[in-house]
Amino acid sequence: MANKLNHFFVNVGPDIANSISQLNTTEDHLNDLIERNSNSMFLNPIKEKEILDIVKNYENKTSTDNMDIDMKVVKQVIDGILIPLKYIFNLSFQSGSFPNLMKIAKVIPLYKKTGNKHHFTNYRPISLLPQFSKILEKLFSSRMDTFIAKHNLLADNQYGFRANMSTSFAIIEAVEEITNALESKQIAVGIFIDIKKAFDTVDHNLLLHKLEKYGFRGLVLKWIKSYLTNRRQYVQLGDVCSSEMNIISGVPQGSVLGPKLFILFINDLCSVSQAMKMVLFADDTNIFCSGENLNELLNLATKEMKKIKAWFDCNNLAFNLDKTKIMVFGNNKNELIQFEINGVKVEVVHENRFLGVIIDDKMSWKPHIKQIQNKVSRSLAILNNVKHLLNYKSLHMLYCSLILPYFSYCAEIWGNNYITSIKPLIVLQKRAIRVIHKAGYYDHTHPLFTHSKLLKLKDLVNYLTAQIMHKAQNKMLPNNIQKLFTSRDGGYSLRGQFRFKINITRTRRKQFCISFCGARLWNNISDKIKNSPSIRLFKIQYRSKIFNDYIIINK
Repeated sequence: MANKLNHFFVNVGPDIANSISQLNTTEDHLNDLIERNSNSMFLNPIKEKEILDIVKNYENKTSTDNMDIDMKVVKQVIDGILIPLKYIFNLSFQSGSFPNLMKIAKVIPLYKKTGNKHHFTNYRPISLLPQFSKILEKLFSSRMDTFIAKHNLLADNQYGFRANMSTSFAIIEAVEEITNALESKQIAVGIFIDIKKAFDTVDHNLLLHKLEKYGFRGLVLKWIKSYLTNRRQYVQLGDVCSSEMNIISGVPQGSVLGPKLFILFINDLCSVSQAMKMVLFADDTNIFCSGENLNELLNLATKEMKKIKAWFDCNNLAFNLDKTKIMVFGNNKNELIQFEINGVKVEVVHENRFLGVIIDDKMSWKPHIKQIQNKVSRSLAILNNVKHLLNYKSLHMLYCSLILPYFSYCAEIWGNNYITSIKPLIVLQKRAIRVIHKAGYYDHTHPLFTHSKLLKLKDLVNYLTAQIMHKAQNKMLPNNIQKLFTSRDGGYSLRGQFRFKINITRTRRKQFCISFCGARLWNNISDKIKNSPSIRLFKIQYRSKIFNDYIIINK
C-alpha cells in the first residue's frame, strides 16, 4: 500500500502534464513574454549569525524528517555544529550544488475527510523535508527575495508567498475592481480558474529557462538546477516505509523555495492579456473585467480566455475547465448567460469560494457570513459542553482557537457591512463571551469583554481596518493597494494631522470598501495614535483606546 501511494504521488504531476495537448508554433510568442533582465544574482557568503537567527525563529515542531530529526533537536545542538554547518552551506553556494542527502522527502498521506478512503485521490501528501535542507533553503531564499525586490521582477497582482502580502490584500484588490465597475454603472465579470496539481506539473526545463531570463544565471542557476533534480521521496504508513522513487517534475512540496520558484514560473501569465485584470495568489488564479454591454463583455472574455488557455498549455499547466467558474456581478440574470472556453461550457455561479471567503454576485457577503455563523455555532456548542469542566483560562484559550479565527479572517473586508448583516455574528459572540465567564443568559457583556481583553466584532473589524490604514500612511502596502489611498491637501492639516481623501460614492457597496470606510475611520483617529512609530505600537495604543471606551460604558 505504501509503494502504491508513493507511485501515485510521484506520477500524478507527470501524468497530468503529459495529457496536455501541445500547441502549434503559432503560439510560440507566449514563451517570450519575459523581458530579459540584464542584471544577474550573486550569492553572498553565509555568516554564522544568519544560521542562528533562522534556527531560532523556527517553531519547536516535533515532526521528524527521513533521518528522524526534528527542529527541536536541531535547536538543542546548533551551537555545537554551527561551524561545520556554515562550511557545508558555503561550499554548496560556491560549488552550485545542493547536497543529495537533503533532497529526500518523507511523505505522510493525510485523508482529506471527504470521498472514498480507498481512493488515492482523496489523500493529501504531507512532505517532510530534512531539517538542514530548510535552513539552507532559507539562506538562499533571503538572497533571492532581495534580488527580486531590487529589480521588481514579480507582477504587482501576485500576492502569494511574498513578504508583506496576504490573501486579504488580494481580495481587497478584487473587491475594489468589482465595486468600481458597479459604481460606474458597468457590469463586472469574474472568472475563477482551477489548476490541476499546479505545483506538481512544473516543467524543470521551462522553469530554468524563465529563471535565466529573470537574472538567475551562472552558479546561481546551477545551484537551482541541482536543487530541483535528483530528488527522491518515500511514503510512510505507520511503521512501514515504501521504497524511494525519483521525482521528475514539479517544485518540492513542503519546501521554502518551492512556492517562490512557482510564482516566478507563473509570473508572465499576467502579461498575456491587457484587457483582463488578474489577481493571483500562487496558483489561485482569478480574472476580472468590466464593461457596459454584457454580450460584448462576454465576447471579450471569450477571446482573452483563449489566449490564457493557450499560455497554460504552452507551460504544461492543466487548466481544469470543469471546475472553472464564471460570475456576473450586479443585477443581471446569470441563469441566462452562456460562456464557453475551447468549446467547454463554464458553469455560471452566484457565489464562489475565493481565497477562503465566499464572494457573491451582489457583493453582500451574506453567504460568507452564513458560513461563519454555522461554523461558530458548532464551536460554541463545544465550548458550552465543556464549560463546567474547564476554568476561565482554558475556556478563553478555546475561544481564541475555535471561534476568534472565523471572526478575524478578512473581517476588514466582509465586516464593513450593514449592521443587520453581521448582527447574527454579534449575537453569537456575546453568547460565547458569556460561556467563557459562565455568566447568565441575560447578563450584560460590556464588563465581560473588558475583563477578557477581547474585542467586540465591530471593534475587531475597525481594529483590522485601522492597521491597513496605518500601513497606507507609511506606504507599506502592496503597490496596487497603496494606489487606493490619496492624501487630502498634501496629507497633513494645519494641526499636523494626516488625513486621507474620501471620494464621493454613489453606491453603498462602494462605501463599505476599504478605500472609503478605511479612510473615513482613519480621519477620525486621534493624532497620538496615528503617529505611532511602528505597527506594533499602533496596535497596542488602538486596542487600549477601545478598552478605555468599554470601561467608560461600564461606568
